[in-house]
Amino acid sequence: MPLAAEDLGRVWRQAASLERSAGTALFERRPDGVRLTPAGLTLLRHARTILDCLTAEERDLTGTVSRTELVRIGLFLSAGAAILSPSLTRLAATDPQITVTTTEGTTPSLIRALRAGSIDLAVLTSRPPHRPLDGESPRLHVETVADTELVVAVPSTGGFAGRTAVHVDELVNTPWITTPVSNAEPLLGVWPGLPGRPHIVHCARDWLTKLQLVAGGFGVTTVPSRLSPVLPPGVSLLHVEGAPPEIRRVLVARLPGRPAPAITAVTRAIASTT
Repeated sequence: MPLAAEDLGRVWRQAASLERSAGTALFERRPDGVRLTPAGLTLLRHARTILDCLTAEERDLTGTVSRTELVRIGLFLSAGAAILSPSLTRLAATDPQITVTTTEGTTPSLIRALRAGSIDLAVLTSRPPHRPLDGESPRLHVETVADTELVVAVPSTGGFAGRTAVHVDELVNTPWITTPVSNAEPLLGVWPGLPGRPHIVHCARDWLTKLQLVAGGFGVTTVPSRLSPVLPPGVSLLHVEGAPPEIRRVLVARLPGRPAPAITAVTRAIASTT
């Protein structure tokens, strides 16, 4: 629900008071919203550290059992199918006191959410040459948890039946199923080194929709090979020959500084299942 005018005014007065106390600008007002300045991010990082220390001190002094700890994760679109469920299963066995909430998004939107403090971890993917995720300072803390090969999902029947590989030239006139993209994202679903202009017949953001279209014989799409355990019946994966291999890196990003133990535990669970 949108803030009422007086509530919004109160928020801005509190923000201005905080900036006066800090002696520097903490918030950057932009046409697309508000972002933390580098000083604001530094203050947020130290505030989290202080709160974590106070919580740990309270537990030590009172001898109380640790309360449920919340970790908010943002994931790129295909991560949920292959990474999320096994990671949560492992976490439930090793750290049952941790509660996880998740949201999906594009890499730029997840990085903005991470910088703004609305998520604690971002599970992202990158392609060579693996440039920094953004140009903001301080740099995000990024861990590589897996490298996976990009392959092509094809119908198990028809012209590709019984095959394990396909030459890139055979894909030129093939109908493709893609994901809708913005200017900030590359074309997803078409082989990156495909010669010529791709013949796109369907656009779908949902992975289940894309793979069911493949199973029905309505086109092909690219997928990371890690999705092989969750493919629906009627879909096969083919390696692409005649072109350099396309490797995608799975990353876990967070704000710099010492992480809370719960964030470390969630990162460890994700790394162990990729």
